[in-house]
Amino acid sequence: MSQTTNQAISQKMQIEIWSDVMCPYCYLGKTKFDTALAQLGKSSDVEIIWKSFQLDPSIPDGKSNQSNYEYVAQKYGWSLERSKQAHAGIVQAGQEVGLVYNFEDMQVANTLKAHRVIKYAQEKGLGSEAEDRFFKAYFTEGKDISDTATLKEIGNSIGLSDQDVEAALSENTYAQAVNSDIQEARALQISGVPFFIFDRKYAVSGAQPPEIFVQVLQQSLAEWSQAQSAGIQDLSTEDAATCKPDGDCD
Repeated sequence: MSQTTNQAISQKMQIEIWSDVMCPYCYLGKTKFDTALAQLGKSSDVEIIWKSFQLDPSIPDGKSNQSNYEYVAQKYGWSLERSKQAHAGIVQAGQEVGLVYNFEDMQVANTLKAHRVIKYAQEKGLGSEAEDRFFKAYFTEGKDISDTATLKEIGNSIGLSDQDVEAALSENTYAQAVNSDIQEARALQISGVPFFIFDRKYAVSGAQPPEIFVQVLQQSLAEWSQAQSAGIQDLSTEDAATCKPDGDCD
């Protein structure tokens, strides 16, 4: 056996992103990450794996009559005025990167169904498209993302059929996949989102500036590329007996 084997270990470097559709900073973080990836021109070298995270799984399923301002005020024990002030900062941050946060019309929703559809979309290679569309539907368009008809509409817009969305919502596989991501986040002690893991070596938490993502991408891609080139080292110190498929053993 030669000293190294040049067979590629992986064709693309994996980047795992824990995110929740109802998290305004996840929308912001994805946008800044996408900007960094575009600046480097390395999109073809990475595989984005979207991981589910629920900030508040206790939200009842179905249409809510509570505004987002009221929801946040109640959750944190704030006054309604303080809640609106906090949201104003997010609106400003979004405007700086071309995002529209329409908190006045937002419909607070349990995100489990959305995560199931995103899981299905990811199997079809549409994970990032699904994330983008759900963020816009929730934060900009004020859609109820717990409503099945709305989920089908969102799915259709990225290339999924009504039957695809129905499968995502009915097959237990996708609920299990969502739960698995949440359990994995706990095991990794991920307590907030967005949370990015690059090649299972480097982590970035929060909606960081694009230049931070550029730095981490450059370092992780360089190390990944070097590992790909190195291949697998044979650490055998001497010849030892082996058997081959043709029955030759020596």
